[in-house]
Amino acid sequence: MTTLPTIHLNGTGADNLEREYRAVRKAVAAAADALAAATCNLRDFYPQHAWDWRAAQAERAEAFRLLQQVSDYAEAWELHAMDHRRGREGA
Repeated sequence: MTTLPTIHLNGTGADNLEREYRAVRKAVAAAADALAAATCNLRDFYPQHAWDWRAAQAERAEAFRLLQQVSDYAEAWELHAMDHRRGREGA
């Protein structure tokens, strides 16, 4: 669960929040793409113990999971701002 702000006249505007958190999601997506393109190959680990390769794979999967967590957080803020704008436009 993400704690979301109350969007009101004295606070940050919904437009800004939507734009800023969309930018966060784009940056996280670029980071995930860069990580996916970065080498993590078994041939670089075979001189080590077999569990080192498995550990490297698990660490990489955890890095992707954390990036997804950041993206989900930013998406919640972005959608919250969008919902607020839709509500204001329909009022």
